[in-house]
Amino acid sequence: MAGNNRKFFVGGNWKMNGSKDSINEICGWLTAGDTGDTDVVVGPPTAYLGYVQEKLAGSGVYAAAQNCYKVPKGAFTGEISPAMIKDIGCEWVILGHSERRNVFGETDELIAEKIEHALAEGLKVIACIGEKLEEREAGKTEEVVFRQTKAFKDKVKDWSKVVLAYEPVWAIGTGKVATPQQAQEVHTRLRTWLSENVSPAVANSLRIIYGGSVSASNCNDLATQGDIDGFLVGGASLKPDFVKIINARKA
Repeated sequence: MAGNNRKFFVGGNWKMNGSKDSINEICGWLTAGDTGDTDVVVGPPTAYLGYVQEKLAGSGVYAAAQNCYKVPKGAFTGEISPAMIKDIGCEWVILGHSERRNVFGETDELIAEKIEHALAEGLKVIACIGEKLEEREAGKTEEVVFRQTKAFKDKVKDWSKVVLAYEPVWAIGTGKVATPQQAQEVHTRLRTWLSENVSPAVANSLRIIYGGSVSASNCNDLATQGDIDGFLVGGASLKPDFVKIINARKA
């Protein structure tokens, strides 16, 4: 079992899914379930962020925005700011997700600016990194994830406000999942890189979570790995089995 003091963290990224009816159902089993000693954060679509925040109030489960921009306000149609996220009572935002990078063309530099602004405004950040299939097959996994992390490392003043999510793009929503050993290997190398490029203290304390087709059937094996501190879950976070994933460390 993992032998460290890092608190287990499970995020649910709902992506562009949900309606008031389905959200009522999800919030029902989520708040009724046993989340134990796990930090749990779910990211609904922006249209429902305030609604979910109100539904989860006092439950110990928190709502996160799926994205935000790098300035407080202005003529940026379709964007939201950290100030707006805080104004409705939310504390978390997901930034750098592979869909933002690969579908919407967000660069390492833009993501770094967004992370810097979100942290400066008092939000906590789930910062996502991960390689594409062709990059893994070319032996470039470390090169890619180190580059993505390096882009924002100097923007972070308080690493306790950051959770780092390693999500190999080839495993997101594909049914393919990195083996526990593959995921652990990347997490270990990320921790070594952080020790050498940020500090040993940050490397030891930062929670590095895994994402990519995590399910109730594979979460327990993944959770036994010493450097996997939780999960960022996509489609499975919309189903009641999500509670089993939250409790993966207990099993």
